[in-house]
Amino acid sequence: MSVDEPYTWASGWKSPIYCDNRRTLSYPRIRTFIRQEIVKTIDENFGRPDVIAGVATGGIAQAALVAQELGLPLVYVRPKAKGHGKQNQIEGNIETGQSVIVIEDLVSTGNSSLIAVDALREAGCIVKGMVAIFSYGFDTARKNFLEHKCPLVTLSDYNAILDKAIESNYIKSSDLESLQTWRENPSEWGQ
Repeated sequence: MSVDEPYTWASGWKSPIYCDNRRTLSYPRIRTFIRQEIVKTIDENFGRPDVIAGVATGGIAQAALVAQELGLPLVYVRPKAKGHGKQNQIEGNIETGQSVIVIEDLVSTGNSSLIAVDALREAGCIVKGMVAIFSYGFDTARKNFLEHKCPLVTLSDYNAILDKAIESNYIKSSDLESLQTWRENPSEWGQ
């Protein structure tokens, strides 16, 4: 976290928080916990799908772990079709009519995640929903998922991270106002 020297996202937004879920893969106990919680979340919210799909690139490793745990096929979805070879956007074997749960590591606006949902639907799949490790909880993401009629369930969110950061003294209470202001209007924060 860095309120004074914010991170710059690919979108150009400035952010005091950089949530790097890929690091969790380096820690077997954490990786196992996340896999088990995603499986539990799928069971409780969606029921068993035919296929697990990971969103490239951050969701692929988590999706592979979940698919292995459930003994299900795995596919992953690129942001756009490759410009060479078979020009696939969806990699792996998928069939029309199969039900799919999409796995993502992080949801900010939801735009890149929903590109994967759209590609799967265009391939004739029934997308039951998406499970992500983390969401910033932006209103735009909620709106985007509602418009796409794609339920999203996350293991954690921005408020939970802030609560834990304060509890562990990772951030100061004096930083909380700036962090909450950022979350309300991230595109304008830090300008």
